[in-house]
Amino acid sequence: MGGLMMLSGILGSCALWANLSSVYVWVVLMVTVGFGAIGFYDDYLKVTKQSHLGFSGKARLSAEFLIAGIAAWTIMQAGQAPFSSSLTFPFFKDFLLNLGIFFIPFAAFVIVGAGNAVNLTDGLDGLATVPVMVAAASFGVIAYLSGNAIFANYLQIHFVPGTGELAVILGAVIGAGLGFLWFNAPPAAIFMGDTGSLALGGLIGSVAVATKHEIVLAIIGGLFVVEILSVIIQVAVFKMTGKRVFLMAPIHHHFEKLGWTESQVVIRFWIIAVLLALIGLSTLKLR
Repeated sequence: MGGLMMLSGILGSCALWANLSSVYVWVVLMVTVGFGAIGFYDDYLKVTKQSHLGFSGKARLSAEFLIAGIAAWTIMQAGQAPFSSSLTFPFFKDFLLNLGIFFIPFAAFVIVGAGNAVNLTDGLDGLATVPVMVAAASFGVIAYLSGNAIFANYLQIHFVPGTGELAVILGAVIGAGLGFLWFNAPPAAIFMGDTGSLALGGLIGSVAVATKHEIVLAIIGGLFVVEILSVIIQVAVFKMTGKRVFLMAPIHHHFEKLGWTESQVVIRFWIIAVLLALIGLSTLKLR
């Protein structure tokens, strides 16, 4: 439950420096706290029952989708139709796909997917922490630029009024991540747990939805995408054929089985996260 340390730092910083009149700030914090509470309950059950089995999978996903659905609806209502319910595409300024009411389940899927992808990545000391900080820094830039009419017009990205305030939350994530990493560096003295990983993933996902950069999230958070896809592929193929694609899933364990040391896996995955973030940020200019 070391994630509580990160969440307390983030919430404390937001109480001091974020503009609490912004609906986007409240939505992102709601997702963060909600997902954190689900993760905390899961961690609590695992600790008290001395078992890896925690919260029921179906109940946990249902709670996550409920929170994410409320967040998606609020974000859609906060913007101007039809842009607020549209999907934007990197590299294209004027190409929008209006999803209408289907924006809500799509956005909820993005938020829940981000939360669980980070959760699955958090399997080695420091593995999830730095990529989350990298993603937070990237979306801090995106949120600030998207929320500033002058910069948005110059870069030809979509202007989303009010999202600039999310840069404060994302800055707090970086600060909390640095503090956590000090104690999480191998050998770890404290662990993020589902409390932190679910909350941070949900936070990043909700920011991506608010800033209309859902597809860019798949690029910047590509490491998390690969991690969750490795689990889906492993389970699906095993159920159909009885064979395994990877030596072990999630994929960071596959590389451990290949002989990589834990530190090699972690640092190389950090490098990949940085490279993907740079590619994702390049979409701001290449239009």
